[in-house]
Amino acid sequence: MDVISRYFEAFNAGNVDGMLACLTDDVAHHVNEGQVRTGKDLFAAFCAHMNRCYAENLTDMVIMASKDGTRAAAEYRVNGTYLQTDDGLPEATGQTYQLPAGSFFDIREGRIARVTTYYNLADWIRQVSA
Repeated sequence: MDVISRYFEAFNAGNVDGMLACLTDDVAHHVNEGQVRTGKDLFAAFCAHMNRCYAENLTDMVIMASKDGTRAAAEYRVNGTYLQTDDGLPEATGQTYQLPAGSFFDIREGRIARVTTYYNLADWIRQVSA
């Protein structure tokens, strides 16, 4: 699925504008362990926060899509460095981590209308606290 590949290529390049170009204006962003954020502005603000606190690269990507192209999923490995302490989480000291993760998507008119991401927060906390 081309739009999903472009989205993740932009993520790995640190290209937030490229990610935003893949989204509908009213995108629903379901954050792991967080609230739903609606719209590109809130998605961009989330990305800015994440880029301050984390440097991440996704590998071992597998993308799957429904036959009608309206839904997709991706499974991948998050390879990251914890750069700056995030509110309510352990102190950042440059720890590295690797996590299996997945994302689910609704596709509308060739763009992503919903992004839902899951990973194991307890595993991440264990890794950065070791």
